[in-house]
Amino acid sequence: MSTNTAVIKGPVLSIRSRSDNPFHHLWNNNGTWWCHYTEHLPDHTKRRVRRSLHTNDSGVARILRDSLLTDHPHYEE
Repeated sequence: MSTNTAVIKGPVLSIRSRSDNPFHHLWNNNGTWWCHYTEHLPDHTKRRVRRSLHTNDSGVARILRDSLLTDHPHYEE
């Protein structure tokens, strides 16, 4: 008997989506946009991640954030 249960061995992102704030997970630090999020690790710990998006354009930053967050397994809070 086989089951189709997926096992995720890497980090899982915890993401809150807020339609009233298009810049959620983003902040501007001296002209450079950064993305921040939390990873939940297999050992039941969590890690706060800060990644530079290497852009000063807010529109590009939002696209890069969306791409970054959709490329990882995650669950919505």
